[in-house]
Amino acid sequence: MIKYEDLYEILRREKTNESLQKLPSDFMKDFSEFIHHNKKAIAKSGDFFADEIIRDKKQYENSMVIFKELMLRRKRKLLNLVFVANETIIMKKDFENMLSFEKDLFDILIRSVEQTDKLISMLLLNGYAEKDNISLIITEDVESFVSMDGDFIGPFSKGQNVSIDKKTADILIGSSKAVRV
Repeated sequence: MIKYEDLYEILRREKTNESLQKLPSDFMKDFSEFIHHNKKAIAKSGDFFADEIIRDKKQYENSMVIFKELMLRRKRKLLNLVFVANETIIMKKDFENMLSFEKDLFDILIRSVEQTDKLISMLLLNGYAEKDNISLIITEDVESFVSMDGDFIGPFSKGQNVSIDKKTADILIGSSKAVRV
């Protein structure tokens, strides 16, 4: 199980290094156990104002603050990696340092940025009227298809943000494959 000092050291490393830092593979499980252990210790004490309970409460509160700051810093670094990866190729080392849910978030963000780039290209090439489009979030993978205007659209991935014409958007929403943003 992780200790308070370990948590503090992990945050310190994340703060002092520009790249995403490697976390133990079981970090989330260990942190969850640490928090639940602290909650139990605080709850089962008889003397609510004992020095030990006050210390445990403060440690619990500080642990939550440290964890939130750690996650915020990692999200910022992840967003920077998305921008870099969109223009170049992401370094494998950075990808390996991501937790599983961070990898999922990274993939979703990359697809969204790529879709936005495609939309911008369409706007520039076709003079496409964006005001007639509706923003959607895709809720199921959608294969490529032909729109009402005869244009090929898609494929779309679950979680992807898209901007498409109203008629096509209504069809995707009606078939529960997308929701309006």
